[in-house]
This record gives sequence, C-alpha cells and structure tokens, in this order.
Amino acid sequence: MAAVTTKAIGQEVLSSLSPGQQVVKVVHDELVQLLGSEAQPLRLDGRRPAVIMLAGLQGSGKTTTAAKLALHFRRTAKMKPYLVPADVYRPAAIDQLHTLARQLDLPAFPSTTAMNPVDICRQAVERAREEGHNLVLLDTAGRLHIDEALMQELADIKSAVAPGEILFVADAMTGQDAVNVAKSFDEKLDVSGVVLTKMDGDARGGAALSIKSVTGKSVKFVGMGEKASDLEVFHPDRAASRILGMGDVLTLIEKAQEEFDADEAEAMGRKMQRAEFDFEDFRTQMRRMKKIGSLESILKLIPGMGGLKEKLGNLNMPEKDMARIEAMIGSMTMHERRNPDLIDQSRRKRIALGSGVTLQDVSQLIKQFEQMRQMMKQMLGGKGKGGKMPKMGKMPKLPGGRMPAGMGGMPGLGGMPGMGMPGMGGMGGMGGMGASAGSPGEAARAKARAKRKKEKRKKKRK
Repeated sequence: MAAVTTKAIGQEVLSSLSPGQQVVKVVHDELVQLLGSEAQPLRLDGRRPAVIMLAGLQGSGKTTTAAKLALHFRRTAKMKPYLVPADVYRPAAIDQLHTLARQLDLPAFPSTTAMNPVDICRQAVERAREEGHNLVLLDTAGRLHIDEALMQELADIKSAVAPGEILFVADAMTGQDAVNVAKSFDEKLDVSGVVLTKMDGDARGGAALSIKSVTGKSVKFVGMGEKASDLEVFHPDRAASRILGMGDVLTLIEKAQEEFDADEAEAMGRKMQRAEFDFEDFRTQMRRMKKIGSLESILKLIPGMGGLKEKLGNLNMPEKDMARIEAMIGSMTMHERRNPDLIDQSRRKRIALGSGVTLQDVSQLIKQFEQMRQMMKQMLGGKGKGGKMPKMGKMPKLPGGRMPAGMGGMPGLGGMPGMGMPGMGGMGGMGGMGASAGSPGEAARAKARAKRKKEKRKKKRK
C-alpha cells in the first residue's frame, strides 16, 4: 500500500486514462512486482533423469498435481515422465496415482505400502534411468499438520535423490494458513517454487501474494480444475489482472489454440460462409469448447464478463442445455446430422424418443439451428444487396428459453474457430451476451414491445 501511495501521488495522468484508471494501473503494476514480475520456468538441469519432488500437507492436491505436471511436460516439452508414488501412509494414495497414470497412459513405479519411502524414491530414479525416462516426479507423503517425523523423511529423500526442483503444493482455498506452512517447509527443505491448487474456486490469489512476499519463492504453476489438463504456468501479470477482475484473454487464447487447429478452423469458416455448417460440425465445436472449460470459467477470463453470472441472478449457465442438445444430435443418424434439411416430422419423433426430450424441443432446436446457420452466413458473407449489411434477426434461444451457450447467438461458441484465428476469431460476437435474457437493455425492450402490442389491441377493439 505504501509503494502504491508513493507511486500514485504526483504522478501525471496519461491522456488516455482517467485518474481512477491511473490508480488501478499503479495497483496492477505493484501487484505484478509482488507476484514475481515474470513467469519462472522450472530448472530441469542437465541431469538425466531430472527429478521434481512434490511436498505439502495432506489434501493439498500433491497426487493430482504430480499427474498434471507429467501430462504438461509430455505435451509441451515432449519429455518422458515417470510417476513415483512415495506416500505409504495415506490409504489408497499409491492406488490413486497408479489409476491416474493408467488414465493418462503414463508409467509409474510399482511401490507398495510395505516399502520405505526413501528406498522407493532411490529405486525409482534408478529404474527411470534404465528405462530411458528423462523426468521423475516424486509424490511424497503429507500430514494433516507439520510434524518432525514428516520433515525428517522429506529431508532424507532430498539427500538420497538430490531433486533439481522441490515444489511446495498449497491449497489456494486455505488462505493465509498456507503462508505459515510454506515458511516451515521452506526452512527445512529450501523449496524452489510453489504450486497453488484449486485456483478455479473463489480464491483470487491472496495466498500467492503472501507466499511470494514471505518466502521469496515464486509460484510456478496453478491448478485451475479437476481435469488432468487443468494446470497453467503462473504468469504474474495475468494473475494481477484476474485479481483486479480485468480478465485474462491471453490464457483464453492459449487454451483455445490447444484445442482448435488453424487449417480446420479455416475450413469451418468456409463452411459457415456457405451455410453448410451441419449438426456434426456443431457437436464437434461443443465438445471442443467443453475441453477449454465451463462457460463460467471462460467468462472469468474475458474482461468485464467475470461478474456476469451474479448479474444474471438465478438464470442457469447453459451447460445442462448443451448436454440436452448433444443428446438430441446423438440420436440423429450420421446422414441426418450432415443433412439437417432431411429431418421431417417422423424423424423428429424418433430423435425425441431417443434423446428423452419432447418433439417440441427437437423442432425448436432444428428451427434455431437453421436461424443460426443463416445468421453465420450473413455475418461472414459481408454486405448484402445494395451494399448494406444484412439485417440481423433475434438471437435464437435454447429449448427452455435461454440464450445459446455461444455468446452472440452461437451455441457452444461454435462460431469461434470459423472466424480466422484458431478459437478466437469470433470473440467479436461476444457482445451478444450483453443482450441475453435478464439484462436491463433486453428487459426494457421487452417492456416496450408489450406496451406497443397492448396499444394495438386497444385500437382494434375500438
């Protein structure tokens, strides 16, 4: 606060900013400094294999983080990771890591609860070297609270295998308690960095601020969900933007680029322009959007959209509606999905029975899909007759009356990949979200329409 005050007083206001915005900029810059200025990569030295040791209290998410890190390095650095379950105390801890390893198709050391944790780590590193793995991840034991026996065991493991990185794993939801625990682990083990888990919850980063300030050790990764892919490199500038509610578009771009292929996106854009976008394409886009994250998590990354869910009150996020739409599309034959115009009344009845919805829901979906397809053609096709932009109709709604999951009337954000840059080109359409059900503008327009109808009825009666 003192640093912010010093920098803010007497500072000239930039012509493009108001005094209030200038203060926010000063706070943002100071937060970035506090959080570590820039992302800190892991020091995976020339040793083969490189060893990363995970330490922390029980329940902080060490086992899941070990699997997430293994997947991250296999994807981004093309490394060959080897998972080592060294927690012989917590029930099923070894089984949990083996299950995650099987799901991700990763090798894991066959440790048992009868073995000594130090011996497990030593033998695992040897086996990894023999089998040609270049990265070993040690999932060590935790406790409900810090005790001397645990710390001594961790110190012995450190002496036995000399890990290049010792990462302290902390639950972001524990708040300031995480700082005291981090300090204790750092004094005993000299940790090299921090991984904050459960950052997808309500915690905005207070623990990250405090841990960096007290221990001087940088946060290197953050866990943003339960899936194995929900691990992000910690960027101080992006974290500062999130803390201040400014969103994080760069992270959203990176997430989208991981899921959307550039060539595929261009082909999809051409299909949309010719109104050849079919139910098969639609379902593919919805599934890809699910991999990026829930609509709520995506909104948090878009500037100004973070508080939208609260503003919409009791209106539900459309994930359930997306699931129902996917069920309806799944009940269509491949021929029907690729040729939506073929779906007559008898086919609609069969689709409704197969997906557990009403005939009206199916008819509504097909009608709205056709509206959306024409709208995409208009948006991507440029100007209409007479050099004017075509008139846009109302945004179609999902069965049940809610706006489609895709902002700007594109269910599942299906329009995103077809607008140029993989996954991100359709961001301009997000303005449609502002007019979704429940927004003040839409409510006022609806009221005006109702009033006009009432006046017309009165005139007719006269």
